[in-house]
Amino acid sequence: MSDFCPTDFLKTVTSEPGVYRMFNQQKVIYVGKAKNLKKRLSSYFSLTQKHPKTLALVSHIDRIEVTVTHTETEALILEHNFIKRYKPHYNVLLRDDKSYPYLFLSDHKHPQLTLVRTQNSKRKGTYFGPYPSGGAVRESLHLMQKLFPIRQCEDSYYSNRSRPCLQYQLKRCLAPCVNAMPESEYQHQVELASAFLQGKSQNVINQLVDEMEVASQTLEFEKAAVRRDQIQSLKKVQEQQWVSGDIEQLDVVGFSYEQGFASIHLLFVRQGRILGSRNYFPKIPKNSSKDEVLSAFLSQFYLSGQNGRAIPREILLSDDFAERAIFTDLFTEYCGYKTALKVDVRGERARFVKLAQKNAQIALQSHLSQKNNILKRYQLLEAKLDLSKPILRMECYDISHMMGEKTVASCVVFNREGEKKSDYRRFNITGITPGDDYAAMGQVLARRFKALQETENIPDIIFIDGGVGQLNQAENIISSLEENFKDKYPLLIGIAKGEGRKPGLETLILAGTHEIIELSSDSPALHLIQQIRDESHRFAIMGHRQQRDKTRRTSTLENISGVGTKRRQALLNHLGGLQGVMSASIDELQKIPGISASLAETIYEALHN
Repeated sequence: MSDFCPTDFLKTVTSEPGVYRMFNQQKVIYVGKAKNLKKRLSSYFSLTQKHPKTLALVSHIDRIEVTVTHTETEALILEHNFIKRYKPHYNVLLRDDKSYPYLFLSDHKHPQLTLVRTQNSKRKGTYFGPYPSGGAVRESLHLMQKLFPIRQCEDSYYSNRSRPCLQYQLKRCLAPCVNAMPESEYQHQVELASAFLQGKSQNVINQLVDEMEVASQTLEFEKAAVRRDQIQSLKKVQEQQWVSGDIEQLDVVGFSYEQGFASIHLLFVRQGRILGSRNYFPKIPKNSSKDEVLSAFLSQFYLSGQNGRAIPREILLSDDFAERAIFTDLFTEYCGYKTALKVDVRGERARFVKLAQKNAQIALQSHLSQKNNILKRYQLLEAKLDLSKPILRMECYDISHMMGEKTVASCVVFNREGEKKSDYRRFNITGITPGDDYAAMGQVLARRFKALQETENIPDIIFIDGGVGQLNQAENIISSLEENFKDKYPLLIGIAKGEGRKPGLETLILAGTHEIIELSSDSPALHLIQQIRDESHRFAIMGHRQQRDKTRRTSTLENISGVGTKRRQALLNHLGGLQGVMSASIDELQKIPGISASLAETIYEALHN
């Protein structure tokens, strides 16, 4: 029972703006901001308070901490930082806070066009974007290579060329590294590419038409043909783009909220072109308001990342919310130029808003349908296993190796919403006989459950990808750690592969009795088990391949103490490569500059033992 007394606490609270954090006995459960901390916190404990979410929140409070700020906008930024750090249960959480990619045109003698993830002030150049995904940027880069043949290679590759590379042969680069074309032509293509990325495609076409006519009149037919091909490619691209008149920098936020789920569709418009879009489904506590969801999304989306996302000068919203004026001031202060959040717009902007809202509604219906299918699978599995409580968390374990090399174990986690990738784990297995899957399974389970901190992370079901042998190992480990599980003991199920590893022919083995669980091949419950098993298999194989490839890329010399980059290079240069180093004697090794007698012995023993 909590000793927290709200009356005594409120006597000490200031009326200044700031941020408050509510704790239960273990962690932060809610973060909020206020223009007046005393007034805002008093509202939680008012006798007239009847909001279900607030009542549930207050019942779990063990203590409250406050941080005073100078202004309300400063409080909003601090609130965002606390939410990102603590991920409180009662806050709306945006689960996708990855940075967005940009196209970057470097400030170089021969500029490079490439993909970057952040706007780095130390690297001079021009940024175009952001784009909705890395795939969108790579597609744009591929298109730009066909339209404007400027280099996309790294500066280190560019500076070490002595002859043109394949991109020059494919007519996708002018090979400035070896001066294959006049300097003025390369700079001209860079200027055209920059204008095109700024949305001035029609100006670029008009300029190319003029240049084609001049080249024809001066009998430079090869140059005229190049311009003709560029014009045709540009017109084809222009037909596929919806070119917007006076819009340069714009985000459009479509919003839909039903049955406790929200869908937010974000449309990116830059330099007059739609660069793409993306759907978001934030994690929402029960009984959250529409205003709370919208304000949480805007703060977490635009203030995330190392330098924050690029905030456009205009953000169009399909739905208004109470703190829109505060966010307008905040974004203007945060990014250093005037921004505007608008809801009542006309003309072309209104069509953008309608499109974003329609996409948000369609995405939400699809999302709800998918959730219902997942829920049905869980309910059927619960009925088949005769469980008295709903399944809240499932884990599946798999082992991957190649002839015993670089054994990796995977742990994937599913909850009522499906995959919970933030809880996925990989384990590098060492100290066992290579290829011993039973010992590998025992080790990963021992490491996973040896030091349990929270009972909420104990799964209701543990699936073991393997037959009776792996299941026996899992039973032994779990039973030896029984006291760690307190009162929540997981159910163990082995998944033995069927004939020819065909889906639907798996054998499900219940731990303890080793009873076979019968499920038809078309059962949604079996499909759920197959899904978590396949995900575990994929995750394990990916980890194994990464470890194996890392070994292939690593020189044997890198693991020898005292042999750094320069000594390694000297060894390889003097002895003609790794084979020469392997066959060299101690006397031959110590003749190399920088290699002492003791180090030569160390190298020889490391390579031969």
